[in-house]
Amino acid sequence: MADHLEASVTLPSDPASVSAARAYVVGTLTEWGLPADTEVSDTVRLIVSELATNAVQHTFGQSPTFTVDVVLDRDERLSIGVTDSHPRLPRRLPAAVQQDNGRGLVIIRWLTAECGGKLRIRPTREGGKTILIELPWAVPAQPVTGP
Repeated sequence: MADHLEASVTLPSDPASVSAARAYVVGTLTEWGLPADTEVSDTVRLIVSELATNAVQHTFGQSPTFTVDVVLDRDERLSIGVTDSHPRLPRRLPAAVQQDNGRGLVIIRWLTAECGGKLRIRPTREGGKTILIELPWAVPAQPVTGP
């Protein structure tokens, strides 16, 4: 495999874009060798869903699009970043509000840590932000078939 692979898609800040972002990332990772029916793929799918949902819900009307970047470095580290143009950084909501929503970043942080990864939040030069997760790349061994 190549030392460095990159893929990127920009989508409108619309609820329908959440499933498009999820499908794009899973399709990209499948092309890069991660089967779509693995636990890792399911975890990535959930993380991307939460990141894209946050980009849509918390910036709608103030960030017309969001971008999903996927990077694989040296078959060792997978990075997935979701960037929007809204300047407000994510923050925890008060406990009363969290009963129905507001747990997205907590879920992302927990899932990322469970996989041995890291979550970072970075402001962009343009005034927006990128929520970036980094995960170890571990493609499961394919079962050997035949005699």
